[in-house]
Amino acid sequence: MNLITPYNFIAVEGNIGAGKSTLAQFLAKDWNAQLILEEFEDNSFLPKFYADARRYAFPLEMSFLAARFNQLKNQLPSQDLFKQLTISDYIFAKCLLFSKVNLDEDEYELYHKLFHIINLQLPKPDLLVYLHCPIEKLQWNIANRGRSYEQQIEDEYLQNLQQTYFDYLHTQTDLRILIIDSSQVDFVKNPLHYEQIQSLLCKEYPHGITQAKLL
Repeated sequence: MNLITPYNFIAVEGNIGAGKSTLAQFLAKDWNAQLILEEFEDNSFLPKFYADARRYAFPLEMSFLAARFNQLKNQLPSQDLFKQLTISDYIFAKCLLFSKVNLDEDEYELYHKLFHIINLQLPKPDLLVYLHCPIEKLQWNIANRGRSYEQQIEDEYLQNLQQTYFDYLHTQTDLRILIIDSSQVDFVKNPLHYEQIQSLLCKEYPHGITQAKLL
């Protein structure tokens, strides 16, 4: 498909196991785009957090805040200097959303202040794509990708993240947000689904939320 997107910076987001990294990699390859993938596997606090969330939540979130900021600051050009399409598998606000779920209230208040100080230094995506999956499908994806430290993630935790994402998205009136219902979608094995997603990303959208369901 010879499709051209009108956007210079597209971020793909979603809950744990939604397929955001896979979709970002597919799009970057087909559109010859710069790809930014979150470097989470090197975070030594992540397995510790899943084993003892209360003890390791704050150091985990602080480490992600620093890592994500450094990565985006180094790999994203200034918004007015984009020369090619850039696709990321996360947005910096992910830090705030996960910390809201994982941290105690006083820790979150401190984290919130730090986040907003450095958030102003990063460009926002021209289009934010959110892959919405039901919890059952997320758990199936998590089980099948086989990361040992993820296998004990509870439905309630995923549901809390899902709701936190939705609450955030509904406040972002200055962003173009495309929510794709991927409950019955398999863009890895079904080329038609992937082509439909590509087509959706080539349309002009207003600021605010647009919802899409593949045929």
